[in-house]
Amino acid sequence: MIIAMFVGMFALGMLQSALGLGLSHDRQPELAYLVMAFDMSVGMAAWMRIRGHGWAPTLEMCAVMFLPVVPLFPLLWLGAIDGGVLMVVAHVAMFPLMLVAMLRRRDEHAGCAH
Repeated sequence: MIIAMFVGMFALGMLQSALGLGLSHDRQPELAYLVMAFDMSVGMAAWMRIRGHGWAPTLEMCAVMFLPVVPLFPLLWLGAIDGGVLMVVAHVAMFPLMLVAMLRRRDEHAGCAH
């Protein structure tokens, strides 16, 4: 699944750059993170649907890509963290949150529902 996330992030990121829609992580960290989370979600959702996962677990896993920034954006706006810290902390938090989502639907993610 992580490979699918990277494929989505890199493929859509390259497309956005080719179209002149690239974002600066330094100047626009909020928007840059949200676009990157969307790109990762597209790749992950495509792979999950190919693998036969239902829409509910797929959308839950996509929500996990966005969830870490909820508490981080206010810290960014207050100047307590910068865009680099936002990216690192959000990406580190993403993996345990993905595990929680998978454990929540253990049968689906363990291959028992396929």
